[in-house]
Amino acid sequence: MQYSNEIKVANIGNLFCLNTTINTTLACLYDENSACIAMKHATLLLIFLFSLLGHAQNFEDEWTGFFSYASVQAISHGNGQVFVGAQNSVFSYDLTSEEITTTSTINGLSGESISSTYYSEAFGLLVIGYENGLMDIKIDGDDNILKVVDILEKPTIPPDRKRINSFTEYNGVLFISTQFGISVYDLSRLEFGDTYFIGDQGSLLNITQTAVLEPYIYASSLGGGVRRALVDNDNLIDFEQWEYISGGIINVKGVQALGDEIYIIRVDNIVSKYVGPLFQTVATFNSEVVDFISENDVLTITSIDNIRAYGPQFQLIAQVNSLSNFTFTLQAGMSLNDSFYMGTASQGLLVVPYNSTTATQFLPDGPLLNSSFSIDTSPGQVWVSYGDVSQTFDPFPLDFLGISNLKDEEPWLNIPANELFGASDLVEVNINPMNPDEVYFSSFQQGLLRVTAQEPEILFNETNTNGILERVIINGNDAGIRIFGSQFDREGNLWFVQSKTNDGLIKRNLSGTFQEFNFEALIDGEQELALTHLNISREGFVFFGTQQNGMLGYNPQSNSFNRITENAGNGNLPSTRVRSLAFDASNRLWIGTARGLRVLFNVSGFFEEGANIESQPIIIEENGVGQELLVGQTITDIEVDGSNNKWVATSSSGVFYFSPNGQQTILRFTKDNSPLPSDNVQDIAIDEVSGRVYFATINGLVAFEGSSTAPRENLENVYAYPNPVRPGFMGNVTVDGLTARANVKITDIEGNLVFETTSQGGSIQWDTTAFGKYKVASGVYMVMVTTRDALETKVSKVMIVR
Repeated sequence: MQYSNEIKVANIGNLFCLNTTINTTLACLYDENSACIAMKHATLLLIFLFSLLGHAQNFEDEWTGFFSYASVQAISHGNGQVFVGAQNSVFSYDLTSEEITTTSTINGLSGESISSTYYSEAFGLLVIGYENGLMDIKIDGDDNILKVVDILEKPTIPPDRKRINSFTEYNGVLFISTQFGISVYDLSRLEFGDTYFIGDQGSLLNITQTAVLEPYIYASSLGGGVRRALVDNDNLIDFEQWEYISGGIINVKGVQALGDEIYIIRVDNIVSKYVGPLFQTVATFNSEVVDFISENDVLTITSIDNIRAYGPQFQLIAQVNSLSNFTFTLQAGMSLNDSFYMGTASQGLLVVPYNSTTATQFLPDGPLLNSSFSIDTSPGQVWVSYGDVSQTFDPFPLDFLGISNLKDEEPWLNIPANELFGASDLVEVNINPMNPDEVYFSSFQQGLLRVTAQEPEILFNETNTNGILERVIINGNDAGIRIFGSQFDREGNLWFVQSKTNDGLIKRNLSGTFQEFNFEALIDGEQELALTHLNISREGFVFFGTQQNGMLGYNPQSNSFNRITENAGNGNLPSTRVRSLAFDASNRLWIGTARGLRVLFNVSGFFEEGANIESQPIIIEENGVGQELLVGQTITDIEVDGSNNKWVATSSSGVFYFSPNGQQTILRFTKDNSPLPSDNVQDIAIDEVSGRVYFATINGLVAFEGSSTAPRENLENVYAYPNPVRPGFMGNVTVDGLTARANVKITDIEGNLVFETTSQGGSIQWDTTAFGKYKVASGVYMVMVTTRDALETKVSKVMIVR
């Protein structure tokens, strides 16, 4: 960002000015004698720049993040802290207090895949690099995150060549090793300088690391060996200034200075020392080396199964090959204060003192993984599964990934895959509404898993269902028992679907017996790739989607099936691939497909002969032109909240929040305007009591603190919040604890009516205006609630302070 104005800032007896020009953000701080003291006041300068440059928003007031920090990608340290880059979030560990602080998309991180981290003590900056070339910068003492998009948005660099591999700081400059070359970033000015393309003839070269051992800067690469140049050369942008020094060694994963020597790690896991003009082998690792870093005359070499520290002259100081209290797979490592800091693939950070075999684990609370696929809630809890299938519903290769539960603000309970009786690819979670301690997980390979009181209890499969669940054979191969959509009816029976069979609709009765229903008169279930989501109407009609044959419905009373598919006259679906089904408060069926949205208004007549069962698009007006709502979007889930509003998840466009009829877009969340770590949202779940809305994305689980709750049985717990409404508050007042269709009137203390509405669910919102005309004045306002039948009333108060 560029500025042409001059900004003057008074600072207790001294006058400082920040000069910026049209072409640069070059800045100096001047004392009263006009002497440049930029380094002395570097922190102040950075704070000024943060106020000028674009930075990410902090969402802590309205959002909660539930990220996994178990898989560590990078480690750095400084200012008495260790900074740990997990998959797409960061936690810091204070070496003195042992306090752990997390930073995620809720605080403004991008949610992308982290590839490297670096902390600059000179400038108090944590720099985070990503696989896609983005950089986030967090300054000490500032809650904002600066997004640096120069590499990400550089059109001349191919998207698959932008990965940030590592950082090296030298004299206030950060050398950024990338897949295309070396970018230079000025830490005092927070701006990019030159980019060095040092491949042959100035071509792109995948630079893995840089190291400075004066008078040279060394760069290792994949495909171009090791090159060096004079670090103080003002013309490093010229590729001819870089000397190729590694002879026949082409692929090098890292280069580091140790004492007065240069060491490299090759892709074949051989460590070599530079003895000009050649490299001499000094060690060979039997497993893959994943980290190679030198600090304070200690070279730390981390492989997937051990970590070693070497002093000058490559003298071994300490090593860890195994631990008494953990088994591990390493992805990053560092030595600090005579201890190893080991970044694992699934257990967070392990800290091991030199010459010890016992580790201390540092792992912030969170779910098992970030790849949440299916979620379900009941008041006060959420369950998560991580199963996955391809777009054509192929479960292979099988995923054995465990499940997670967060309950009543307790720490996360993570149940590993080895406790789930061999169940893989858990693609659907369903909590029993009559018994929230009983949860069912659909395995798209092994059957139906039941968990009771947070303990895996039984896997229903071909061995214990009297032949109802049978393994499917496809082309002579065992395709397993492919269970997907499930739902409880009002009597407490569990309905679910099994793919690749004509008896694919199954009911588990309250007695525990299983019953199957055959639909081959409508579709060939053995040839159908998958039966997908399932939902049940208030009449008890069971509807389920398919991958190739649209939507089927079953009437248990008449034992009859019916079907709609794409094209007018056949049901008018935009696609045969039905992904989601949801009934709203008006018993309308909202149908999400791979190419858009439809609504079935005549659910009760779906099985009547001659009835019109065409689904309808929602037509909205945009810029005076009517168009179909969500046309062409792949809809992954639809949920209806307590106010009959619709939450709609998509595979590429984030989340939409619509009014009951779909005509108004109330909210739209994407990764660019919210903490969603991805626009690919797999599932949504709503806590009906708290109004919290959970979003399961491919990069993590987050929740929006919504205000629409389910209606209550009575008015005993009516209350308004925030209360009081303080000066500067710009949001709405929520009145919660309402019954369905309750009348809500708000008056001033003299009885003048300023607001009136009828609740759709368990809550309403008031914008603190008098019928939308003007903001009401300070004072106490009466909230009078009457049930629909006028048999119960409740009066509450809310104070407004302007």
